[in-house]
Amino acid sequence: MSVLLLLLFLLLLNNLLLLGTDRLAGMNKLVAVQGCLLAALLISLDHLLIGVAILLIKGVGLPLLLRRTHLRIGAPSSVPPHLPYAAAVLAGMIGLVFALWLEKQLPLPQGFFPPFLLATALGTLFCGLLLVIGRASALSQVMGYLVTENGIFLLGTPLMSAGAVWFELTLLLDLFVAVFVMGIAINHISSKFETIDVGRFRSLRD
Repeated sequence: MSVLLLLLFLLLLNNLLLLGTDRLAGMNKLVAVQGCLLAALLISLDHLLIGVAILLIKGVGLPLLLRRTHLRIGAPSSVPPHLPYAAAVLAGMIGLVFALWLEKQLPLPQGFFPPFLLATALGTLFCGLLLVIGRASALSQVMGYLVTENGIFLLGTPLMSAGAVWFELTLLLDLFVAVFVMGIAINHISSKFETIDVGRFRSLRD
């Protein structure tokens, strides 16, 4: 098995673990691992500069920011999800099977995507969306946003060979700013309310 295929397999396994994890600390560690795997994948494709940037931002910086936010607001270690964990994992597996099928059907240029890269990107994107809509905690939804962006980033990986590195760097900057703003918003919410469980907002009335 090549290094690229091994990294793609580990990314897919990481997605399923994220969908089945109920603790915020565990999710944050898996998001950090996913950032490191993404960096290793880019380095294996000879994109050293962007790979190091990904490692520092996605593998280290953002997980530390989320961990600091979690500790500062004193959020519970786990919040019951909107979508049960078993159902989320099953949906993730179905999404992966669909992505593998779709990869075979799309009329892409020969060699544009390395084998299984497109399926992994789509599976990661779908996993992130499941985390965003299936989790009740604002912090876990932010992590879902990060995973979704990782899938989008993987989709853009073949463009790097065409000189689109600045586009990827801009995407990283947008991501960093978005998560930074989300962290500030969560801090303000936690200072005004007893919980960051987004399900509680349904009880708000004028």
